[in-house]
Amino acid sequence: MANELRADDLKAAALESKAWPYEEARKLLKRYEKAPPEKGHVLFETGYGPSGLPHIGTFNEVLRTTMVRQAFHAMSDIPTRLIAFSDDMDGLRKVPDNVPNKAMLTEHLGRPLTQIPDPFGKFESFAHHNNAMLRDFLDAYGFDYEFLSATDCYGSGRFDEALRSVLRHYDGIMGVMLPTLRKERQATYSPVLPISAKSGIVLQVPVEVVDAENGIVRFEDEGETVEQSILGGKSKLQWKVDWAMRWVALGVDYEMAGKDLIDSVIQSGKIARVLGARPPEGFNYEMFLDERGEKISKSKGNGLSLEQWLTYGPQESLAFYIYREPKKAKSLHMGVIPRAIDDYWQFRANWAGQALPQKLGNPVHHIHDGAVPDEAMPVTFGLLLNLVGVLGDARPEQVWGYLANYVPEADPARYPALDRLVGHALAFHRDFIAPTLIRRAPTEDEAVALRELDAGLAAIDGRGDVAEAAQNLVYEIGKAHYGKEGLRDWFRVLYETLLGSSQGPRMGSFIALYGVENSRRLIAEALARTDAGTEPA
Repeated sequence: MANELRADDLKAAALESKAWPYEEARKLLKRYEKAPPEKGHVLFETGYGPSGLPHIGTFNEVLRTTMVRQAFHAMSDIPTRLIAFSDDMDGLRKVPDNVPNKAMLTEHLGRPLTQIPDPFGKFESFAHHNNAMLRDFLDAYGFDYEFLSATDCYGSGRFDEALRSVLRHYDGIMGVMLPTLRKERQATYSPVLPISAKSGIVLQVPVEVVDAENGIVRFEDEGETVEQSILGGKSKLQWKVDWAMRWVALGVDYEMAGKDLIDSVIQSGKIARVLGARPPEGFNYEMFLDERGEKISKSKGNGLSLEQWLTYGPQESLAFYIYREPKKAKSLHMGVIPRAIDDYWQFRANWAGQALPQKLGNPVHHIHDGAVPDEAMPVTFGLLLNLVGVLGDARPEQVWGYLANYVPEADPARYPALDRLVGHALAFHRDFIAPTLIRRAPTEDEAVALRELDAGLAAIDGRGDVAEAAQNLVYEIGKAHYGKEGLRDWFRVLYETLLGSSQGPRMGSFIALYGVENSRRLIAEALARTDAGTEPA
């Protein structure tokens, strides 16, 4: 079962909501406030350059666009489509760092990506390989989209009329682009990039329009003057002109882009107007950064892959992380996953009890398109990680055995989302936490406090709320030894000596989950260490 909202109530609230997907969707309402689109639908587009392997930045754009599309559905009955467009006729400019057979790829620099062999040896070209990865990427999440390939659109003639229009408006396009270029680049710039019949390379050469209606241009190729059609896949356009042409040819109404493409959006918008069309609506989001603060790059392969995130966290946690603060640069590395998981479940727990305006501003509303599942999460992912940390190399059924101390009627069939989190916690602990955990020996003063904690836990008989009793005990001992203002230091002692980490959970909850006797055993092990000794956790 899922919590769902009445359509009429949702529409009224969406029209006033300040959540960014609704603000974006209202741009489209205004675009068609006088009359619906002649083509019968509103077209959303996302673009991908398959010169490198797809990453979460690619997924981010499709997810956020889908959220705007869903928001538009809440306010309008106009049908919509979403196109995921692969710019796979680009000439390969440099060899990515994260692929095999680099020497082979180097031999094909400059050729269209669909004419370059697949370095992985699985598909007919490098672009076909990366396009397949992209589609698997999107299908795994269940996106509703249509895939389009630049090679198919150019080669089939679908873009031919738009290409003729580019030649008809050649001077106007040059008038937009030339002022944005350095003087030396102005001398060689052309909106049209013919594909050499000799070398197969996408040529960066000046061209002269010979016959716009028949698509004929003149250019130099290896010292020879050539007249050649640009239609039917025999050319592609420079990036900003290509983007504008695509908007016009397909009738794109909405496309977002990263902050690094603001200049491209501006120039492409001007070119779209030269071609007689209105540019799409959209907004510019901030970029994801890796743990060193560098922009994530397809060619470098830095940052996370979708497969990596889904190994250590559920899809919803990734969607949650992507939804929030799209105009703020955010780090994207393994360390953000646990917090994203717990924040997602906290917002999901809040959703049902919120008033409608607050619901529409809650990230989970957009992640689940207003149909938020009922299942609650009885423990935090952070607590699971701490449990797995003290268990060591555990199996899922062992973890569930301890969960029975804390979760009513603990059973994977009853809590399927929790069962999936157990698997993620085991994987995350194995690969990232276990190698770093070291339980230090307590100092003499710390040992005195730990002995008091052990004695107090011995008096807890297991009846009533163990978590609350244990938490109160931890607080009282901490205040007695460290003062109220020093409780943070006391908690750090517990985390470092018992769990092997500088951070940790609410100790009462952990003790209830791990069990009072097991927790006393951790204290005994800590007290048995010498001041100079430590041990791997």
